[in-house]
Amino acid sequence: MLELQRTIAKPVSLSGIGLHTGTSCTMTFQPAPDNSGIKFVRTDLGGHPEIPANADYVVDISRGTTLGLGDAKVYTVEHVLAAIVGLQIDNITIELNGIEPPIGDGSAMPYVEKLLEAGFVTQESPKDYLLIDQTVMYHNEEEQVDIVALPLNNYRITVMVDYQNPVLGSQHTGLFDLEKEFVDEFASARTFSFLSEVEMLADKGLIKGGNIDNAVVIVDHEIDEAGLKRLKEKLGLDQDISMNHEGFLNNNKPRFKNEPARHKLLDLMGDLALIGVPIKAQILAARPGHKANVEFAKKIRTLYQQKKFIKKYQLVKKEGVVFDADAIQRILPHRYPMLLVDKIIDLDLDKKVVGVKSVTINEPFFQGHFPGHPIMPGVLIVEALAQVSGILVLNSLDDPSKYLVYFMSINNAKFRKPVVPGDQLILEAEIISKKSKYFSIKGTAYVNNDLVAEAEFMGALINRDNKTEN
Repeated sequence: MLELQRTIAKPVSLSGIGLHTGTSCTMTFQPAPDNSGIKFVRTDLGGHPEIPANADYVVDISRGTTLGLGDAKVYTVEHVLAAIVGLQIDNITIELNGIEPPIGDGSAMPYVEKLLEAGFVTQESPKDYLLIDQTVMYHNEEEQVDIVALPLNNYRITVMVDYQNPVLGSQHTGLFDLEKEFVDEFASARTFSFLSEVEMLADKGLIKGGNIDNAVVIVDHEIDEAGLKRLKEKLGLDQDISMNHEGFLNNNKPRFKNEPARHKLLDLMGDLALIGVPIKAQILAARPGHKANVEFAKKIRTLYQQKKFIKKYQLVKKEGVVFDADAIQRILPHRYPMLLVDKIIDLDLDKKVVGVKSVTINEPFFQGHFPGHPIMPGVLIVEALAQVSGILVLNSLDDPSKYLVYFMSINNAKFRKPVVPGDQLILEAEIISKKSKYFSIKGTAYVNNDLVAEAEFMGALINRDNKTEN
């Protein structure tokens, strides 16, 4: 796999109609600078809004992957993204003067050919690979979907599909060498659909740009000549529709024996581009679809954001420690004697954090609380919980140093046992809800696995430059 980032050498364009909207669109691939990533730009809208190609901007996954920001949307981006990932392009701007990219022949090949025509430029910055170092799993029992990422210092994908259909059957495929296999073995795999799905989508006014040349249609129920004629009218086709003895419409045979499985792998590649960075992992997927793909991409993206956050503040990696005292002081504004967290030992991004406070006789508050009978004030245990909570909510920001955490209320505070010198406080904070800059958190403190204190917090993230904002 490539070590340095790359973009394309020159702009290239292609035009056509979108699969679902049937609207015309010209799409132009533009070179982009180092570390700018993949972005879609709607040039037909005022202000030319940009939509980053990452999972945070997915707004619909019903019949493809749709990205959106405000009123701007781009439908069916997965084939375009698969082409970009398959050619190992890191930085590119995709300009569209419509809402949906041209569908072409239903594969990624039209985009691949244009990108190859543009050529590539190797950039100066190293690729920001996310190296999967732990097993990540997604399971949907109802739809029988499983996707797993396993540690691997490379990029491999294996896909299995089983639609319990005699024409399609059970199929599997695998991509093991991106540079050698993607263009020749996967880019030309077309989208496929069952006849019953085509009829349903046509009845709903979708696939307005669909025809029998940009999808492999698998016949999954009996249909007579009258039915074929009605389907032709629904799709607004000029040519007649027929069915061959192998179970496909218009003798549109698969390009590969397992073309449906290969296209599912292509879709998965495109959807995993929404992680926002290239990955090194072994991906195993059973019966994947856009909904599962995007949920899995979000899971991996969260892992990436967490690793990025930790790497930014923990300069020296220490076993069993997420953030040491130095890193904590880079995140929180607190200093002696009010810094009450020694280290963070676990962090689950936007969910839960676990910190440690070792309580010693040298704590300044023991001089007066109480002489001859030292007990840590309950209010300071709550403050320690609030500080680990602050680390948890600040991790979602690009630059935590620009923000302060203001706590607005403390509810259901309870103190179960006294905390004394020699105790080690384990401080856990878990997000209950988070919306915009406001959040609520449940905090619990333990000594030797015994609950000593608990409380619920409500607070807000406040920009340091505007500390009085509501």
